[in-house]
Amino acid sequence: MRYLLLCLAFLLGAQAPALAAEGEGVDVKEIVLGHMADAYEWHITSYEGKHLSIPLPVIVRSEQTGEWHCFLSSTMEEAVEEGHDYMGFFFNEEKNGKIYERLADGRVVRPWDLSFTKSVCQIWIVVFIMLAIFLYCAHWYKKHDPKKDAPKGFVGAVEMLVMAINDDLIKDSIGEKHYRPYAPYLLTAFFFILITNLLGLLPIFPGGANVTGNINITFFLALCTMLAINLFGNKEYWKEIFWPDVPAFLKAYPVAIMPIIELFGVFTKPFALMVRLFANMMAGHAIILSFTAIIFIGWSLNAALGSGLTLLSFIMMLFMNCLEFLVAFIQAYVFTMLSAVFIGLAHPEHHKE
Repeated sequence: MRYLLLCLAFLLGAQAPALAAEGEGVDVKEIVLGHMADAYEWHITSYEGKHLSIPLPVIVRSEQTGEWHCFLSSTMEEAVEEGHDYMGFFFNEEKNGKIYERLADGRVVRPWDLSFTKSVCQIWIVVFIMLAIFLYCAHWYKKHDPKKDAPKGFVGAVEMLVMAINDDLIKDSIGEKHYRPYAPYLLTAFFFILITNLLGLLPIFPGGANVTGNINITFFLALCTMLAINLFGNKEYWKEIFWPDVPAFLKAYPVAIMPIIELFGVFTKPFALMVRLFANMMAGHAIILSFTAIIFIGWSLNAALGSGLTLLSFIMMLFMNCLEFLVAFIQAYVFTMLSAVFIGLAHPEHHKE
């Protein structure tokens, strides 16, 4: 990975003088937000004004006819380059490049869009990686007796990680009586976030997508935790929300202050999970891309400043990638830990014991 980053930094440094010589402006917003945003293609690299990308399937429902259409994003891009829409669909740059439809009466609407975007493809890649890891480990355990033959190498590392998360985190946070039904979800969430974060650090395919920096993804993960907390919480949990052990005037007449605060907490806990993971991962990618933009800004001013800023940005990019490698694990661990703690709070008898 470090060699890839070295190549990336030198490539950026080599392209920056050319951009400065051509007098092209540096759009920092496009560099940062463009790379972090979702897309209908998987951009690989650019060379002499030409873009090498993997087109992805576009699946949209026309508001005009009610029919579903499926085509490659490259087909639509060719139509846009020729100056016309493709079956009425076009990329709306004012709406972050999302697909919109131009109706016969001149109105522009957002159709139903079930396309395989870059983030969706990254999620499926993570799913296949997780299946490969777990099936490989299951195959090893099927052929060996773990009581006689301890796993080594890759299987041993996976077992160590699973045992650490399951025994030291999930079991202790939820309680030995109740942790088993939640362990599969929490372990899946941990490995999904961890692998997604690590793939996001790769500068080339099949990595580079900012999946956990997409608030839609973190919203869904937080929603799953919220459902696990509230759908399976026991009577004691709901009693502490609507009739907590506080003086009567705080939970009844004239204003039920504590029940309102506790009910508000039902939504703030998953909201905190969503924002924490989204903000930390998005910020890391934004900082790394900002250091990349500094290279172009320096060369657009003069060669001496560009050379100095290229070296400085290269060092800072390496430092931030090392830091992000650590953050990738920490954020997966923190999300799992807080989810387990919140689920444990839905079974208060564990804490009373």
